[in-house]
Amino acid sequence: MVTTLAIDCGGGGIKASVLDGAGTMRARPIRVPTPYPLPPALFVKTLLELGGRLPAADRVTVGMPGMIRHGVVVATPHYVTRSGPRSRVDPGLLAEWSGYDARGAVADAFGLPALVLNDAEVHGAGVVAGTGCELVLTLGTGLGSALFDGGALAPHLELSHAPVRWGTTYDTYVGEQERRRLGDAFWSRRIRQVVEGLRPVFRWDRLYLGGGNSRLIRSEQVARMGDDVVVVPNTAGIVGGVRAWELIADRYDPTL
Repeated sequence: MVTTLAIDCGGGGIKASVLDGAGTMRARPIRVPTPYPLPPALFVKTLLELGGRLPAADRVTVGMPGMIRHGVVVATPHYVTRSGPRSRVDPGLLAEWSGYDARGAVADAFGLPALVLNDAEVHGAGVVAGTGCELVLTLGTGLGSALFDGGALAPHLELSHAPVRWGTTYDTYVGEQERRRLGDAFWSRRIRQVVEGLRPVFRWDRLYLGGGNSRLIRSEQVARMGDDVVVVPNTAGIVGGVRAWELIADRYDPTL
């Protein structure tokens, strides 16, 4: 049975577990705060240390925030900052992360086949049914997104950086900082408004709301969104680490 070390990297924390071929966790997930500043070398070292605290695995799946194309970082919003989300961007870190072959670095460090995807894509891999147009939105430090068509992962779009109103991006508009400022009730209403605004854009068959903050959406707001909107547990960010290998088989060589 092939086992997978699945690592879910966020702006505030990095968590990991080892799963069997059915996606069942073989160890209790462990979590550490995301260290800042975070150059790529420290990022990989942190992942290695987490993996060392878990049972051995046959392959590694990493989900991280930002635009990741074929395992290479095009842009990552938090890891280029001096002290974490909403802090000042460090030009040196920006240069180090831009074009960084994260997949190659992780594979070399662990000595195992590896996948590095956007964290919302891994999350989505753990929940999509594989039929029709399925959109995944993750709510945490900011907003993550992934789109699937018939179970196939579409090219990643950084919806979080698009302006939503008053020059404010979705990342800021529904992110953790705004949730704390507004309170859960008003923030939940804002989430519903965002869903209603995106519906005519994507015309999804099903929308999944995940991420650490999805559980905080008020039930009355979820009910008003419609039967095609489902709130899913944040554990999908780890569980999807197994299924991701199947869903992206046409985009990666799994032997690498």
